Amino acid sequence: MFLHPDDDPRTDGGFDGERATLLGYLDDQRLTLEMKCAGLDADALARRSVEPSNLSLLGLVRHLTEVERAWFRRVLAGQDVPWHYRTDADHDADFNGAEPDPEAVARAWENWRAEVAFAERFAAEAPDLSVTGTHHGKPVSLREVLVHMIEEYARHNGHADFLRERIDGRVGE
Repeated sequence: MFLHPDDDPRTDGGFDGERATLLGYLDDQRLTLEMKCAGLDADALARRSVEPSNLSLLGLVRHLTEVERAWFRRVLAGQDVPWHYRTDADHDADFNGAEPDPEAVARAWENWRAEVAFAERFAAEAPDLSVTGTHHGKPVSLREVLVHMIEEYARHNGHADFLRERIDGRVGE
């Protein structure tokens, strides 16, 4: 086990209503990412999976920062904000630029937490889950974005499982 069940901050479900269910499962997925990265130094967080992959835990944190920013700030809130990592020259800079620098790691977590906080505020303040933004010229609802975010985190947390196991052998939920 990665954690003893009594120490696990995630829920066992039991949410009341659609909004609480979607937000609760998304929060649990976000907590899972943090748990998979906990206790690792900058070298371990930036360690690539296997050549030639650019996949690392730090890269996942940076990538999910951009995903949060894209869906909640850019699409749903309609903000014209720059990317944290992505550039015109390197669309994969979130992964490619994940270097073992303690200051860069701290900034990555600060950026991720800021984007999560914005997303949480946006979702809490939305009058309902049918609030829409525009993605590639088509409307997309908050409901759909929340489901997508749960899927996005779940997929990448699977990657994080393997990355963490390769770093120090820890496995589990």
